[in-house]
Amino acid sequence: MSVPFPSDDGTEARLLAEATAGDNAPALSVTQLSAAIKRTVEDGFARVRVRGELSGAKRAASGHFYAALKDDNALIDMVMWKGQAARLAFRPEDGIEVIATGKLTTYPGRSKYQLVVESLEVAGEGALMLLFEKLKARLGAEGLFDREGKQPLPYLPRVIGVVTSPTGAVIRDILHRLADRCPTRVILWPVLVQGEGAAAQVANAVRGFDALAPGGPVPRPDLVIVARGGGSIEDLWAFNEEIVVRAIADCRIPTISAVGHETDVTLADYAADMRAPTPTAAAEMAVPVRAELIAQLATWRSRMTGAATRQRALAGERLTALARHLPKREALYAPQRQRLDDAADRLDRSQRHRLAIAGERLVTRGAALRPALLARAWDRDRAKLAGLARLLTSLDPRALLARGYAMVRDADGAIVPSAVRARGAGHLRLAFADGEVLVTVADGGAPPPPASSAAPAPKPARKPPAAPGRGQGELF
Repeated sequence: MSVPFPSDDGTEARLLAEATAGDNAPALSVTQLSAAIKRTVEDGFARVRVRGELSGAKRAASGHFYAALKDDNALIDMVMWKGQAARLAFRPEDGIEVIATGKLTTYPGRSKYQLVVESLEVAGEGALMLLFEKLKARLGAEGLFDREGKQPLPYLPRVIGVVTSPTGAVIRDILHRLADRCPTRVILWPVLVQGEGAAAQVANAVRGFDALAPGGPVPRPDLVIVARGGGSIEDLWAFNEEIVVRAIADCRIPTISAVGHETDVTLADYAADMRAPTPTAAAEMAVPVRAELIAQLATWRSRMTGAATRQRALAGERLTALARHLPKREALYAPQRQRLDDAADRLDRSQRHRLAIAGERLVTRGAALRPALLARAWDRDRAKLAGLARLLTSLDPRALLARGYAMVRDADGAIVPSAVRARGAGHLRLAFADGEVLVTVADGGAPPPPASSAAPAPKPARKPPAAPGRGQGELF
């Protein structure tokens, strides 16, 4: 049972909710109320166009784009789903005034309403120029427009790559100008130059030319021209996109930007190695005039020929002058011929002198070969040989054995020179003139081994050969 509480207005306040007379509205849940508000808002604002300044712009990892639209007095959140955000013709940034087209809805999770954007456009040329300046400042701060990174253009490129529309007047103007100045091989990469997807195609074309390998089936260009005809800033905006600017700045091939007329300026002009006011001017920058080259070459050839002719004539004159001061050939040869004659005479005398000395030596040595002198030398040598034979006989150890001496050897046949060695050997072999005897040393140990056989008797000493008598058959 509820207990009434007095109130200031005279009504009674209740603690518990109770149905009263005439009350036919049931209590709604928060979800039901939020759903009702969502239906009301979406039915009343199914399609709206809102103009405002972007604030808090960010792209989520999912690809969705979130931001807020504001003016001087109000702010409304907006969201752009991934599919629509990927087709944006520009990169939204804070401070850019835009016109958003979409529907108003609510977000029950936070009790907030937001704008679901289907398309996003820059609000006027002034806002587009502001976006241009902001993008230029940001990319310039990264160094994409520095002059130090620019490449020089080749003087006479063999292959030129052109990135432009295949159906416009730009490619015809470039080809005609190249044909008039210096016919060059051209490779066209067809792309869209405005509208949705144009920026991606231009960037892919520049990167495609840069990715070609030298010597491949498709020749790698020596120069790339990115070209488009004139138009409004909206028509040329594809060449202000960051993807195009980075592709041109990263290209390793020298690049000429020829977008629009002379008064049109795009960020691609700042990123390229060279800016041309028109596509026709780009072709003029790309190649020299062939007729002028031929005339220049002819001038250089004539100058080189004249210089070579003058140098040859001058060298001939100098050679002739030097030849007049040279001595005659006979005068140069005469001293050498005289020296040759003197050397020949000295050689003849030297050879004759050496022959005379050799003849004298031959006569002297021939006298030493007489028979009487040879016989005396023979007798002297034979007597010396007989003395050596007698000495050998006296030194023969077997002669000592015949006189009663014995030779002591150990079991291995080595001579035993001392008693200490004999005691250590144990078994000894005594050699006499007529044989050997095996003995055992008394203090040496075991008995001697049995004798296998008697040692052979030593051979008698050879008698010295008798001096041969000289007979008729001898030489001397």
